[in-house]
Amino acid sequence: MAVPDPKLAQSRLADRLLELDPVVGELGRRYAAAGFELALVGGSVRDAFLGRKVPDLDLTTDARPDETLSVIKGWADTHWDIGREFGTIGLRKGDDIIEITTYRAEAYEPDSRKPTVAFGNSLEGDLSRRDFTIGAMAVRLPDLTFVDPHGGFDDLTSGVIRTPGTAESSFSDDPLRMMRAARFSAQLGFELHPDVLAAISAMSGRIEIISAERVREELVKLICAKGARRGIEVLVDTGLADRVLPEVSALRLERDEHHRHKDVYQHSLTVLDQAIGYESTAEAKTDPGAIVGPDFVLRFAALMHDVGKPATRRFEPGGAVTFHHHDVVGAKLTAKRMKALRFDKETTKAVARLVELHLRFYGYGDAGWSDSAVRRYVTDAGPLLSRLHALTRSDVTTRNRRKAERLAFAYDDLEQRIVLLKEREELDAVRPDLDGRQIMELLDVPPGPVVGQAYKYLLSLRMEHGPLGEDAAADRLREWWATQG
Repeated sequence: MAVPDPKLAQSRLADRLLELDPVVGELGRRYAAAGFELALVGGSVRDAFLGRKVPDLDLTTDARPDETLSVIKGWADTHWDIGREFGTIGLRKGDDIIEITTYRAEAYEPDSRKPTVAFGNSLEGDLSRRDFTIGAMAVRLPDLTFVDPHGGFDDLTSGVIRTPGTAESSFSDDPLRMMRAARFSAQLGFELHPDVLAAISAMSGRIEIISAERVREELVKLICAKGARRGIEVLVDTGLADRVLPEVSALRLERDEHHRHKDVYQHSLTVLDQAIGYESTAEAKTDPGAIVGPDFVLRFAALMHDVGKPATRRFEPGGAVTFHHHDVVGAKLTAKRMKALRFDKETTKAVARLVELHLRFYGYGDAGWSDSAVRRYVTDAGPLLSRLHALTRSDVTTRNRRKAERLAFAYDDLEQRIVLLKEREELDAVRPDLDGRQIMELLDVPPGPVVGQAYKYLLSLRMEHGPLGEDAAADRLREWWATQG
């Protein structure tokens, strides 16, 4: 994201406040009448300056949660207090979702995974506890007074990520802020202040007191950001990746003096960039083959596709470097890391499967594939086929133009064959010509392992030869059954 012009940023904030006034202005007046302060704060102010639309509005107040509930009673369309323990009350007014949080002063104990929460008494004190200066700005309501005690506006228009106080104190209070710094750099394209970089590098080990779930949430936001590569580079350069994604850090294989293998780390970042280029906008949802971005599964598979290389690297006689079976090893390492980060099983399985399949295409251009091999490629990819297409094409980073063109031509040919076979055979739902009931009737057997074996046999025929028709399939099944004794 381009750094905003100061005058344009101020104009955007004014327009946003005018747009919000019917809701936040009225709410501000209700709080003032009850003797409390209220301010629009944090990301809501930052994103207004940047011209970004956000679904929720963040407000802060000196009122305690019970007092907030009394102020909004009869005014909010609905409310919820799931965050009441931490001082947050949520509500909906018309189409606006609003979160109101009591001024806070929270910090982590040295070895705790959860923050201790203490309520504060002033807006300035609350802002001093915020993560970064660009989120430590506020607009008092209802009089619309801009409050910026830490120079957040200047940092916003300079494109700098800086902390309100010392970076060491901020990251000690909440170590997850180190991950957020990388994420904001990826989302906004901003540079980290040297003090922030130095503090993260010195304190990266402290991220280990944060729960895996919270780290995962930040990582997903980073990977789904427009500048995901920049965010990963921050994690690796500061040592945070050694703690949360050590497999990515390990991709920085030592280069030998003869440069007999390419830089796997930089290659993986390039593959990530190129995979993002294959995503479509939301308008493409009607296209069944479109990958609507940001697509975490594709992006994370692109980043992790070669993580099996460090463990499989071998130097062969004559100077060649090999990474045999790094696809299989990488899939296992990816699944293990995602499990440690508490990803759900479905997402973990999808990413690991793409890593496992990312080499399947190679060799097609040299020897060609039978229809059977094409069917297996489609069946093994299943619902991940579009992503596998994108990942395989993204994996070509060679500077040899002829080689790149040859691989692109071969994959064009493979995709065309898949289209033709799909039209002919409905590859998206490849099944044997006979179902389980027909198998039992034909062989006169009850449900059990024999039916499963027969089904697998018929499926192998279907994959090898395409549709046979029920009569031919029945004949082949009888022949197979006769050999089973």
